[in-house]
Amino acid sequence: MLFMVVCGECGRFACYTGELEKAPENCPMKDDRFRALYKASKELYLREGKVRSIALNSARVEASGYGKWTRLEETMEFAKRCNFKKIGLAFCIGLRNEAKTLTSILKRNGFEVVSVVCKTGSVPKEEVGLEKHERIRPDAYEALCNPVAQAMLLNEEGTELNIIFGLCVGHDSLFIMHSKAPVTCLAVKDRVLAHNPMGAIYTYHSYYKSKLVKS
Repeated sequence: MLFMVVCGECGRFACYTGELEKAPENCPMKDDRFRALYKASKELYLREGKVRSIALNSARVEASGYGKWTRLEETMEFAKRCNFKKIGLAFCIGLRNEAKTLTSILKRNGFEVVSVVCKTGSVPKEEVGLEKHERIRPDAYEALCNPVAQAMLLNEEGTELNIIFGLCVGHDSLFIMHSKAPVTCLAVKDRVLAHNPMGAIYTYHSYYKSKLVKS
């Protein structure tokens, strides 16, 4: 049997119920290739250090605030339980007003906040090879979004937890790749759905089906 990791197509989720005997035959938990992988990941949770602390505190926050706390409340509680005091905020310039409010909330809850906007560095898009016709406003100055510099600046400032706040698809990937501190996401960019990409998933069988499924 050819094993592939396709949990998104599973209908049993024996890993969730603990009834492992009901796992489908192509479940990665039954593949000998992954035996060492599962063992190694478990050992990281058992070993004292950042991974164990994050795993334990995220599980505790999940249980304590289940169905009661907003994502923002959970983020702050998680940071407190991990003893993270210096928070980095990497935000999109399109959410600058919201970032100002978020900064105020975090500071009022006792955190030190270091914030950096996506356009920091003001690198013209043409300098990295973007043609004029590929820009949003071809005849206007457009600065490149600079998630690598955002991450590097927060690294230099010694942040302990970094929050992604509205970065574009791909820019968020670059930020995560270059951040030394753990990264969590509070808001994602979706200009069409008011930054709620789940809207497309929830309306897949009706309004958005024709847009999401190409014939």
